[in-house]
Amino acid sequence: MALSSSLADLSVLLVEPSPMQSGLVRRMLEQLGVVRIAVADSGQAALAALAEDAGDGMVVISSLYLPDMAGTDLVAAMRADERLEALPFILISSETQPQRLEAVRQSGACSILAKPFSAKQLERALFAAADYLYPPPVDELDAADMEELRVLIVDDSIASRRHLCRLLAELGIARITEAANGREAVAALADAMFDLVVTDYTMPEMDGRELIEYIRTHSWQAEVPVLMVTSEQNMGRLAAVERAGVSAICDKPFEAGSIRRLLIEALTR
Repeated sequence: MALSSSLADLSVLLVEPSPMQSGLVRRMLEQLGVVRIAVADSGQAALAALAEDAGDGMVVISSLYLPDMAGTDLVAAMRADERLEALPFILISSETQPQRLEAVRQSGACSILAKPFSAKQLERALFAAADYLYPPPVDELDAADMEELRVLIVDDSIASRRHLCRLLAELGIARITEAANGREAVAALADAMFDLVVTDYTMPEMDGRELIEYIRTHSWQAEVPVLMVTSEQNMGRLAAVERAGVSAICDKPFEAGSIRRLLIEALTR
């Protein structure tokens, strides 16, 4: 299905306990052309609503702090349910503590809106969700090429791996191997050839930088493109990753269009 050109095609479930805040966000959504809007005031109410209706075009927008759970708990519950795991999730957060932000970035949200946010920022997040729901056709590589590609995904977050697998499947890529850390990836690279490696940075056993250094200096697949998808914000560490030989870096949470573009660039170099 082609990318939706109108936000009217979306259905939004807004999860917000504050009537004033939900009213403000609802008016912003209506001004942007969203016509199908439902509101839930808790995580359990949201899950109950999604059990009743999680049809085409559904997007969940949730506050971080809910009366019965955190927004990160809500998205985790969604990602654990095969009926809901592919729904785009936009998190609204005023959180500034680095340790809490890491959990937010790893939560499986496709966008994070920092309070206060503008209508333009909300619009961008919604179009990113639409791009995820209705991916555009890819012309750079034909279907036969995509079917033959072998991709290794390395991430200790199951939600992130599943999210990446769905995006790759939309591109026609089905030959995907998963690893939960760098050491598992090293073992996979020793046993099979890959056309692309997609890795996180922060992982147990062996992190992304160490994995890239191993690939570039010790692996028989030293030239394989490596794309890093990470929530890491430390510029020194990211510079070390670039020196190690990463092909491209993409932030978490990432927009589907951005990851598709970087994948195509890495594969067609």
